[in-house]
Amino acid sequence: MARPLRIEYSGAYYHVINRGNAGENIFIDKLDREKFLEYLAKGVE
Repeated sequence: MARPLRIEYSGAYYHVINRGNAGENIFIDKLDREKFLEYLAKGVE
């Protein structure tokens, strides 16, 4: 069964979380993490 649609509206705050399978790291190194944060910031714009 599909989950209900997410309610979105302008100016809302959203909680974003990333987890690897079985608690594994999701970033290879510091540069990898920084690149992810850069993409995330662009998505916010």
